[in-house]
Amino acid sequence: MKKVVVMQWIAVVALCSLLAVGCAKKPAAQQAPAEAPVETKVAVEQPTAVADQGVSESSVKEQVPADIEAVARQLQRIHFDFDQFSLSAQARDILAANAALLQANAGVKVRIEGHCDERGSDEYNLALGERRAIAARDYLVSLGVAADRISTISYGEEMPLDPASNEAAWAKNRRDEFKAVR
Repeated sequence: MKKVVVMQWIAVVALCSLLAVGCAKKPAAQQAPAEAPVETKVAVEQPTAVADQGVSESSVKEQVPADIEAVARQLQRIHFDFDQFSLSAQARDILAANAALLQANAGVKVRIEGHCDERGSDEYNLALGERRAIAARDYLVSLGVAADRISTISYGEEMPLDPASNEAAWAKNRRDEFKAVR
């Protein structure tokens, strides 16, 4: 009987030893070597922001002095085809008029707001709105407007002109708006 108890104790100690050795340390997770950041040179660099739901129309108006409100009213919006950020001939004509207005009023800075219709995910529409605003910015710069006078922001689908869910409303909502800022 004593031999059985001793054998059981030896078995328990051996089992505990195996468990302790097997669980002594956790294997270190192998990390992939960090890739070196890729440097890309961009012809025009401007800060781009993503829509903040806390932005209100009244806070935007506080940024615009009264003497440039007339210019702000003359800036025209442009529209885009579904799921596109390329500029149509009509959009390029409107941008040429906006560029002439901005060149004639050198003290005015402009914020280009990219918008989308409600179709697509929030993330996709924010990215598409940003690409639309950047396309307009790049075209204005190519027409001679100083890049440091232009900022961009994307509101995605968050600020529709027309809240309806039909093709006519969606066409109105796929746009870039131009706002005068300090």
